[in-house]
Amino acid sequence: MLAAGIHGLILAFGLILPLGVQNVFVFNQGSMHKKYRRVLPVILTASISDTLLITLAVLGISVIVLQVAWLKTLLLSAGILFLIYMGYLSWKSTTSEISAQQEAFSPKKQITFAASVSLLNPHAIMDTIGVIGTSSLNYAGPAKIIFALACILTSWIWFFALAFVGRQVGRLGKSNGFLIIMNKVSAMIIWGTAIYLAVLLFNR
Repeated sequence: MLAAGIHGLILAFGLILPLGVQNVFVFNQGSMHKKYRRVLPVILTASISDTLLITLAVLGISVIVLQVAWLKTLLLSAGILFLIYMGYLSWKSTTSEISAQQEAFSPKKQITFAASVSLLNPHAIMDTIGVIGTSSLNYAGPAKIIFALACILTSWIWFFALAFVGRQVGRLGKSNGFLIIMNKVSAMIIWGTAIYLAVLLFNR
């Protein structure tokens, strides 16, 4: 069971570490709020969403999704459109918009956006389903539960730490110029992900 736990920790960390849409959103929210506690809706929503995806993947939903071709195509198509829209919102942000986002992003709006970039992000879903779900097939009983819990724990620790780092960076870049540059970089990363997924879709 110890081996299953270590496997889960390393695997989940390897999947969550790359700078993707979900990470960019959590980091940006951390940098835009004056108090760390105001970012809790984003952190908790992202963590709970990952918990849901990991749980479903380990329970075997991954096998169903990977075998249903039209469902995978639909998921990828919707995700590409969503990523293009998210990239547009990030790119067009101005200094005044960034300053105003603190008031504009109510807890409800934070939860909605965090859930969207988590549950409608096909790259994250495919990672969870295709890698974690498949890897969990190597375990059974208590070992399988330990594996899943290790993956979930890694996700929670990561999002709390990522938002905290974002908060510290935000304090250093309060001229808002740094945040605008971050938003431009974020937009390019998001659009790059959309292009990558579109290539996968058309080459199927």
